[in-house]
Order: sequence, then C-alpha cells, then structure tokens
Amino acid sequence: MEEKIITAQRIADSLTTRGLFFEQKKMFGGICFLVNEKMLIGANRDNKLLVRIDPAEEPDLLERSTGISIMQHGTRLAHGYLYVESSLFESDQELAFWIEKCLEYNPKAKASGKK
Repeated sequence: MEEKIITAQRIADSLTTRGLFFEQKKMFGGICFLVNEKMLIGANRDNKLLVRIDPAEEPDLLERSTGISIMQHGTRLAHGYLYVESSLFESDQELAFWIEKCLEYNPKAKASGKK
C-alpha cells in the first residue's frame, strides 16, 4: 500500500512540474490521474502502473519487456490500457517515458460518460 502512495506522489509531482491540471480519483483498485477529464495513468494496489496509451502502439510497447501486460476487464482484454511492473519505472526517466506516452494519447482518447 505504501508503495502505491509513493508511486502516486511521483506521478503527481511529474504532472505538476509539467504545469498540467489533473484530478486524482480512486479507480481500478488504485489511484488514477485524469487530465482533460480522461483517465491518463494510475498506480494500483500491486504497485503497478496502469497506463492509457494509443492502442496502435500497444504491440511495440508490449515488446519492451515481459513486465508489461494488457489490462483485463472481466473476461475481455482492455486494449489501450497496460499494466507496467514497478521494476520498469524505478527511475524518474523511466516513469517520465510512460507519462509521456499517456500524454501523447490523451488528446485522442475518448472521455468516459459521466455517471
């Protein structure tokens, strides 16, 4: 649990440094960050990142490491959402890579309907 909080703080610090307005919300078993009212990135209870990326980039990003997997929602795969193991974002540079991938896709991503 402590690691999720540290990861969430690292994400918040990075987004703040970039001058971005963001919201934090409990989602997907962790803390997610929303930019432009769309899910951007999150830290889950297993201290993995949940990144929302361009589905077209998914195959290339999956090839980066065995520590990256497609999010599964029930019985179906949620293409465009990847889990990233903590060993793959230990450095600020590695975390920045994933945040950048999420920010690149954010303008094209669809916002979920308000409940």
